[in-house]
Amino acid sequence: MSQASLSFRELLTLTADFERVLAAHLSINATDLEAMEHLIEAGPLSPTELAHRLGITTAATTLVIDRLEKAGHAARAAHPSDRRKVRVVPAEASVARTFTALRPLIFGVDAVLDDFAPPERNAIELYLARVAEVYRAVIAATPPPPADAPAPPAAPPSPA
Repeated sequence: MSQASLSFRELLTLTADFERVLAAHLSINATDLEAMEHLIEAGPLSPTELAHRLGITTAATTLVIDRLEKAGHAARAAHPSDRRKVRVVPAEASVARTFTALRPLIFGVDAVLDDFAPPERNAIELYLARVAEVYRAVIAATPPPPADAPAPPAAPPSPA
């Protein structure tokens, strides 16, 4: 394995570590953090759309939304054009708190890139784009689990 691949693997591990730290900072579990990431990135989502993005059942998503509401990270709101539908909306204060926690990482990574000349930055960007393509291809080619496969373990409960 090349040094670049080893460094990339270390980066993946550190990303997972940071997500655990961020989830603890927000007093939520990993699944709830993933839900918040989707809500922050996409904006308000229906519970069904959130379930689809998380890859969990709508019943499990209801529990995620309940925990996010209880923690003050999100709220259920009526859909603006169809009052029969509900959307999950991220709380502005929670979004701000999340970005405050992310800011040193975002600015730190950008500062590292500033140390490279434009041709080097272009090579880094190309490498990362191609790695992302590999991930997308492997994800698309991975078959779903068999229908009789056991369900993955549930996420641990949020800290009280």
